[in-house]
Amino acid sequence: MLPIPENITARFNRVLEQRAINEPSRVYYGKWLRYFLDFCEKYPPPADKSEQVRLFIEKLKSKKQSPQQCAQAAHAVSLFFESQRTKTSPHPAPVTAEPPRPARLSKSPPKERKTGRNVPTSSGLATMSTVQAAEPSFLYRSPGGKRFNEWRCLKKTKSPAWDEVIEKLDAEIKIRHYSRKTLRTYANWARKFQRFLLNKPPEELSSLDVKEYLTHLAVKCSVASSTQNQAFNALLFLFRHVLNKDFGDQRDVPRAKKSKYIPVVLSRPEVDAILSHLEYPFDLVVSLLYGCGLRLFESLNLRVQNFNFEDGILTVHGKGDKDRTVPLPQKLIPRLKTQLEKVSELHNKDLAAGYAGVFLVDSLEKKYPAAAKEFIWQWFFPQKGLTPVPGTKERRRYHLHESRVQAALKKAARQAKLTKRVRSHTFRHSFATHLLQANYDIRTIQTMLGHADVRTTMIYTHCIPSKTAKEAKSPLDF
Repeated sequence: MLPIPENITARFNRVLEQRAINEPSRVYYGKWLRYFLDFCEKYPPPADKSEQVRLFIEKLKSKKQSPQQCAQAAHAVSLFFESQRTKTSPHPAPVTAEPPRPARLSKSPPKERKTGRNVPTSSGLATMSTVQAAEPSFLYRSPGGKRFNEWRCLKKTKSPAWDEVIEKLDAEIKIRHYSRKTLRTYANWARKFQRFLLNKPPEELSSLDVKEYLTHLAVKCSVASSTQNQAFNALLFLFRHVLNKDFGDQRDVPRAKKSKYIPVVLSRPEVDAILSHLEYPFDLVVSLLYGCGLRLFESLNLRVQNFNFEDGILTVHGKGDKDRTVPLPQKLIPRLKTQLEKVSELHNKDLAAGYAGVFLVDSLEKKYPAAAKEFIWQWFFPQKGLTPVPGTKERRRYHLHESRVQAALKKAARQAKLTKRVRSHTFRHSFATHLLQANYDIRTIQTMLGHADVRTTMIYTHCIPSKTAKEAKSPLDF
């Protein structure tokens, strides 16, 4: 659990003193504050503070906390908001220390927790205004540098010139239809570069500054090769497409040697063991990851129209806006049809309640105004709650969030007591490796995975044991 910054702790303690909270209780109030901030990091809260408290209390209830503990936690969070909102007075106010019984401790189902980082806009990327409007004001950076808000890089800083650079970077990313994750990554590196140069004016940047920063990452920070290469690519994009400056060849910059990575592959019994510990709908999501070789975002972005049950084909909108088709696992078809019926029931309820439909990408809604409410455009794995659209009164349906699948998968792998590091991409690795073991052609596997280069697919040849006539052995075994 991350420590609370000293400035926040000091302001919070002053409010506790003003509100006459006794010393033994202050320990518990500090504990609830740490729990609340940790909750905000794991589950991005809405902008409304009363909704934040309600969701936090619902989480405490799910952890079997007593009503008295929940009331004390709600009071602690309200005092935290007060410490962030107002300047404390040197004279304590005559307020009772007994925490109130807040009316927000309702038993209504929790609404969808979304911030600007998860709310798609008409362009498919979160604009700066949307992100800033949806972010809670109390999100902060811990002393270790970890961000509670991953879209912090798009917020305004003390350097208007660099803020303009970030806006141009945002525009260049959108023009090329790169993913929102690329925008977040490149903007983060641009901000780190800005801090390293102490807000040096962008028009004065040169290739020497890049060399100095990359050398700092490799020598002083000892970053991994993938991290250094990611920074290199982000700064290359920044110089070429945003600043329109010469990047230089950077050949003399120390570059970390790229390690040879062998993917983690699960055996079929291990896959079945994890699936047996997953609950609905996560078991179905992971079954598609393994059964069709999908990436996690490809599985969660599936819509009703992607399924062709008559021909047993699934159309996948993959990385880089490239579509491909993969065969549907015959064992999953009955469960997939059952899921389709559940989506249909939920869609009918949404229409009856007058909701605005689902989120669509780019300008699809402008071209087809009724598409958001049509059944074929509904998410195949919809989120339970509804997401409010910033700046409007609309409430729309978003798909199941990646973090929920990852959390469920981590728990299932722990319960299965596996000795391997299991992630969502592990099932895609297992899909390719098991096809190789079944003597499928490497080109066929490349097409099913959606790889542009067969060399990417060739890595899975290192994951299968040797099956030559004379199997390789260690000299110690001779």
